[in-house]
Amino acid sequence: MSEEIKVHVIDYGAGRNLMMRYLDPNSSRHVAKTTGTRNRTKAERAAAKWEAELREGRYQKPSRMEWSAFREYYVDNALAGLAENSIVADESTLNAFKKHCSPNKLGDLTTERVTEFTGRLRKASLREATVARHLRHLKATARWAHRKGLLPALPVFDMPKRAKGAKVMRGRPVTGEEFERMIANVAKVVENAAAESWKFFLHGLWTSGLRLTESLTLRWDEAPGALVVDFTGRRPMFRIPAEAEKGNQDRLLPVTPDFAAMLQAVPERERRGRVFKLLAADGSPFPTKRWNVGRVVSAIGKSAGVVVDERRKGDETVRKFASAHDLRRAFGFRWAIRVMPAVLQQLMRHADVQTTMKYYVGQDAEAMADAVWAAAGNTLGNTESATDSTREKSTAK
Repeated sequence: MSEEIKVHVIDYGAGRNLMMRYLDPNSSRHVAKTTGTRNRTKAERAAAKWEAELREGRYQKPSRMEWSAFREYYVDNALAGLAENSIVADESTLNAFKKHCSPNKLGDLTTERVTEFTGRLRKASLREATVARHLRHLKATARWAHRKGLLPALPVFDMPKRAKGAKVMRGRPVTGEEFERMIANVAKVVENAAAESWKFFLHGLWTSGLRLTESLTLRWDEAPGALVVDFTGRRPMFRIPAEAEKGNQDRLLPVTPDFAAMLQAVPERERRGRVFKLLAADGSPFPTKRWNVGRVVSAIGKSAGVVVDERRKGDETVRKFASAHDLRRAFGFRWAIRVMPAVLQQLMRHADVQTTMKYYVGQDAEAMADAVWAAAGNTLGNTESATDSTREKSTAK
């Protein structure tokens, strides 16, 4: 705004608050707003403050774009082309912001509303990591709107401080015995002909370590954005295009022998389209949306009584039952004691080996200790059994 702007106080008649008005040098039109008072002194102060903001370029006109219209525009223009996981995460945050703060216009995305949003998330007993994730996504949304000129002023985000130390998982690896219980309970959750397709799917998650979204895009043949099973080389592989992979780069990654054997058992005439063709109880194709499939897997975990996390929420005990991600965790822990971290990183498809180290390497100390003692027993003999043997020989004498 130019320094020639001059804000005047205008009286539009008794019973009405004094107004302040200036002539916009760009449009040659008058712009006015209320001072909120009939007191001339207070009105003059308000006018002087507004004039200073206009001259220094600090005044930002609130966006009048409807929130619903902005959301549709944002999804179509900012999220299009992203990986499905990223889209789902952004949509989840927008849903949470709508639920807790009820914005009507884009201009409602203010520092005050962000502070309110943070407080309401914590009041809902969400973990700090979840609060931070929602704030990161909302911050990215606000920055995008600001860059596009839709949101004049960026709100301030006070991000939660991350506690130092090891990562703590909300959940744990499913044991072999628990996995068998889940398989045995599939028919109680998914009835009739659909049960076999879900058993095949659970075995696939157990032996592949695929993320839920990855498993739903896994195919025998080529398709845009799909993970493809590749049997053309010396060893079976996953071919993963950048748009279908969390690391956002094209990769060719190894398939574990047990998952390869499971895939190779499928007759060649059936190797078309998706690898996991999930069915509904009536035999029709089951919707392959992540949240739909994830709910069924968790329901199977609940039916099997596989509790992977338990904590107090007020006077209530909240239990988390085995999910698809807990099957992935089990895969990571089983292979952590068999291969080096760099190999495990590839099997888990982590972009950074530090993620592998934090979540898997060194987490299952007892399992690794068992492996060490088993290896020592094979080559050096078991100390306890050797002692027993010596004692027996001494007694015999």
